[in-house]
Parts: sequence; C-alpha cells; structure tokens
Amino acid sequence: MEQISTTCVIAGGGPAGMMLGYLLARAGVDVTVLEKHKDFLRDFRGDTVHPSTLEVMHELGLLERFLKLPHTQVRTGTVEFGDRHFTIGDFSRLPTRCKFIALMPQWDFLDFLVAEAKRFPNFHLLMETEAKDLLARKGRISGVLATGPNGHVQIRAGLTVAADGRYSVLRAKSGLKVKELGAPFDVLWLRLPMKEGDPEDLVGRVKNGQLFVMIPRTDYWQCAYLIAKDGFTAIKAGGLAQFRARLRDVAGFAAARVDDAITDFSQVKLLTVLVNRMEDWARPGLLCIGDAAHAMSPVGGVGINLAIQDAVATANLVGPALQKGAAKFAILKKVQRRREFPTRVIQGFQVLVQNLVLSRTLRATRMPKPPLLLRWLNAWPWARQFPGRFIGMGVRPEHVRLPARPARGILVPEQERGAKWAK
Repeated sequence: MEQISTTCVIAGGGPAGMMLGYLLARAGVDVTVLEKHKDFLRDFRGDTVHPSTLEVMHELGLLERFLKLPHTQVRTGTVEFGDRHFTIGDFSRLPTRCKFIALMPQWDFLDFLVAEAKRFPNFHLLMETEAKDLLARKGRISGVLATGPNGHVQIRAGLTVAADGRYSVLRAKSGLKVKELGAPFDVLWLRLPMKEGDPEDLVGRVKNGQLFVMIPRTDYWQCAYLIAKDGFTAIKAGGLAQFRARLRDVAGFAAARVDDAITDFSQVKLLTVLVNRMEDWARPGLLCIGDAAHAMSPVGGVGINLAIQDAVATANLVGPALQKGAAKFAILKKVQRRREFPTRVIQGFQVLVQNLVLSRTLRATRMPKPPLLLRWLNAWPWARQFPGRFIGMGVRPEHVRLPARPARGILVPEQERGAKWAK
C-alpha cells in the first residue's frame, strides 16, 4: 500500500476543499487535496460566485485574472407572479469591489484555483482518489485510507478535513451526528437556448402552482424547475409531452423553445434537496466544512459561497497551528463557533421560505397572491439593497487573515504586483 505523509489532508476537491487547499499552501502548509473524479466537468453544480467570494478573490490578488474567465454578471434578481414583474434584490449598493453575482461553470472556478495553488510546491492534488475511511491513533484521527488509480493509499496527516459534500463518507465514518431540517421540494435542472433580446438578469417565474428559475449563462439559460419532494418518478410516468406542456406554461418568453430543447428525460437532472447540519463539526484530528457540515437549500443559491466562507475561516483559525505541525481540538471547535451562527441564520431563512412560500405555491391550484414582501420591495426600490446584501454577502462574511508564506523564489499575486511596479 502506498503511504503518504502531509500536514493537512482534505477530502473533496469542491469549492470548500480547493479554496482551503490554496489558502494553506499559500501560507506554507504542506497540504494534500483528494478529488475522486478525473476532472471537474460536471454540469448543474453551484455556479454562482457571489460578491463575498469575489471579495475574497480580490484580497488574494486573484480577482483581475479570475474575471478574465468567461462569465455572466447578474446585478438584480427578479421574479414574475403570473403577469406581474417584481425586482427583489439589488447588488449595486454592496460595500464590495464587485457589485454583482458572477455566473461561471464550477469547473472553470475550480480549474482556476488549482492552477493558482500549483504554484506552491507544498500543494498536492490527487485526482481519481477518494477517501474511504478514517485512520485513528490513540483516539485521534490521524489521516485517511483512500483508493486511487493504483490501488489503496494511506495518507497520514496532522489534520483531516472532510469537504466531501452532502453525502460525506468521512462524516459517516466519524460517528458525528447530523440534524435534518427537511425540504418539501426537489429541483429539476435543464437547459433552454438563449436568444438576442432576452433579459440579462436572473428570472424567477411563479404560475399555476409551478416555480421556475432561469439563470443566464453565456449562451443558454440554466433552469431550475421545482417539484414536490420525490415527485420526479410521477412526472416521468406522466410522459415527456405532459412535462413539456408544464414547462411551456411557466417558461414565459422561452416557452416556444421547450420542445426543441427537451427531447428526452436524460436532459433533465434531478437534485434531491437536503437541508441539514452537524451537531458537532469536529473531533480530535478531524474537521468537517462546507456541505459535509451543513447541506444548504438551493434557495438564494448561497451554498458554494457559504462553503468558501468556511474555508476562509478555517484557514484563518487553523492555519497558524498547522504552520507549526498540528491543530488542537480546541482550535477546531473555534471554526464551528465562528461559522455555525451564519449557517443557522441562512438555513433558518431558507426553511422559512420553503415552508411559507415554496411548498404553498407548489400545492396551489390557482394563482397565489404575491407575498407582501414582494409588494413592499416593488413599492420601495431602495429597500432592494437589503435582500441583495443578505444574498450577496451573507451573514458575517469572512476576510483573508492568514498571511502568505510562499517558498523562496515564489511570489504570491500581491507580491507580483509590487514587483511589476518596481520595474
């Protein structure tokens, strides 16, 4: 069996794992990230990069290069109740450098972080390598047992971070408990063509007991069709023609594009919605972050950004200890104390929206009245900055505090700017 030693091993190469890997490597910590797939090319993942994340990229000196990647900028959020149009969020007043949400394929975001992290010799990425179990010694987690392209791999580490998603293997192996908050709906993801003259911002539509969200991409609409929990089997049993008729009814300006775009149920991807959080995020030698610690509802599209905030907080709190070799359990518990409050607030908001708005709308047999909040925001445009701030920045956004400590001869982006100025 291959054996590897590292200071920190991170299971999961998603946004939380890759951002934490970059931050620790930037600070001189030897870090190994495990990603079970051979690449990041999976569609319909979280593709919204919110202003809070863009602010982190700015603090790291990466924003200018990052925004050169193909992306779409969303500056307002709108929703249509039948024939009535409401603007519900405005990002233009945010106290951030970027006053918009950047819509970008998650694989581009992750590839970018990987390329930047590989500049540091103490960053190691093992693709097609999946953490299968935890290693323990004297009651403390001491690494992971993984499978890779060449068989089993034993990775010893001073800290093991579970960032392996809502179905986390390491969380299950840890014995730590998860509290389920429930979700009354699932989401079907699909694509519709984009045409000249289409709206440029995110559009939500509510009509006849249906909810449909259209997210603008560079050349297509990424669409979310909300359905009752576990309702996809019944939809498929009703046949494709009936499903397309439902889409045409709710798709508004894109209704005529449905039949040509959706020719088979294989083009429709099911997202089973989970909302939960761990009671304890850590045990000695192990820390869970991102979806492994708290699966988020798609309401607000904040999951990826909350995961990145976890990564930044973890680097700030745990990084100095890892620079010396290992992190005590008391430090790991500080991460939960720091990040649990924002998680609870946002999940509480999501559950409230699910129960009071989404589930009622899905059960409605006639067009419901627009919620009072939407009517209020429609009457008072200045108030749209508040939902914009809540969605765009979240609760208690994190900032990069862990200083860079690259190897000799390697410049981090902020040092590169100084070197260019000096020339």
